[in-house]
Amino acid sequence: MVSTSKIKSVDFYRKIPRDLTEATLSGAGLSIVAALSMLLLFGMELNNYLAVSTTTSIIVDRSTDGDFLRMDFNISFPSLSCEFASVDVSDVLGTNRLNVTKTIRKFSIDSNLRPTGSEFHSGEVLSHVNHDEAGEEVVEDSVSLTSRNFDTLLHQYPISVVNFYAPWCYWCNLLKPSWEKAAKQIKERYDPEMDGRVILAKVDCTQEADLCRKNHIQGYPSIRIFRQGSDLRDDKAHHDHESYYGDRDTESLVKMVIGLVEPIHVEPHKLALEDKSDNASKTLKKAPSTGGCRVEGYIRVKKVPGNLMVSARSGSHSFDSSQMNMSHVVNHLSFGRKILPQTFADVKRLAPYLGHSHDRLNGRPFINERDLGPNVTIEHYLQIVKTEVLKSNGHAMVEEYEYTAHSSVAHTYYLPVAKFHFELSPMQVLITENSRSFSHFITNVCAIIGGVFTVAGILDSILHQTMTLMKKIELGKNF
Repeated sequence: MVSTSKIKSVDFYRKIPRDLTEATLSGAGLSIVAALSMLLLFGMELNNYLAVSTTTSIIVDRSTDGDFLRMDFNISFPSLSCEFASVDVSDVLGTNRLNVTKTIRKFSIDSNLRPTGSEFHSGEVLSHVNHDEAGEEVVEDSVSLTSRNFDTLLHQYPISVVNFYAPWCYWCNLLKPSWEKAAKQIKERYDPEMDGRVILAKVDCTQEADLCRKNHIQGYPSIRIFRQGSDLRDDKAHHDHESYYGDRDTESLVKMVIGLVEPIHVEPHKLALEDKSDNASKTLKKAPSTGGCRVEGYIRVKKVPGNLMVSARSGSHSFDSSQMNMSHVVNHLSFGRKILPQTFADVKRLAPYLGHSHDRLNGRPFINERDLGPNVTIEHYLQIVKTEVLKSNGHAMVEEYEYTAHSSVAHTYYLPVAKFHFELSPMQVLITENSRSFSHFITNVCAIIGGVFTVAGILDSILHQTMTLMKKIELGKNF
């Protein structure tokens, strides 16, 4: 059996009897300083252990969210009517989607970007609009309106069907024969002097530009239906009327007008403000009450260079490019999935600089006050970089798409547009949380305690030996 004396022989910490030790004032001072140093260094080490550290690296994009990228946007156009506002998407692979509507919403706004009503729904888009065959000589039976007699005539007849046109317009010239024939037939059926329920009129927008602008006419021809007493809403002078989107042959136009007039015959003292027939519901829609439009929604685009374009588009109208103003305010523009505020707060703990560029264009206005001249296209070049944040266990905490934006204006011979060119980087930023080992923390704490204790002991020994030597020298001099 091993004796206790043999066990004691391996004691690394042999004790010196207290009677053989000597306490000094310098030793006490060093002990206090050493204890405070240990405490300070321990606190610093603990803070370093609890602090979050990350490693940032650049790698080839390894996205797991498929080949498509979601693009959310909310853009206000103070001078583009919702009636013709079109969202188009294209890319370098040949994708060309025109007038996307499924995930897009439009709201009429005024020049101060304030909404003026509920969501705007355009009329049914016909793949082909019928017109009368040309060839016959046109006799003008519709009434020409100007700014001087426009309001007077509209308040004189319960129903006023007005064709806003431009002589240079291809579609207007196709409409002209059938419009005048329809005007003649309606005049014969509902005599303006005897019946007085309806009149067909026209406005030349090249001669009456202010009148057409007042009625928010941006595409030609625009057939508007004004109802007596309902063409103005409240006191804000916002026009409240309808647009016709149906076929433009004589038979269709006459049928549309008859459908508007006949309900008035039933109740002569109360106007039918809306025709309930199926035909009317398809061809008549409420016209935009103001000249601006807020376009919002999202689209899914391929992860290749492409374009999002907003412009005036119609398969049966013409536009005066010199009068189109594509000024806009980007209320919101971002890529990728929406990130919850709580998730963003957690991400900020790992990467405080993250989240400043995922909506870089938000709130920025791009206004053409006509000082740049007509036919101005406003372009934005967006370079997108994906940033992924990984927790220490390898779990993806968030995937965010940030972008840089450069904007410019360009003069064009074609119809002006608002163009957003986007290009996704093939690389991505990877931010990884670094985990800290508890054993490493304990080792550092032991190193702090042992190191400070040892250094303090060495200093105490040097100080004590120095003081002892000085005392001997002093005694030797006095002796």
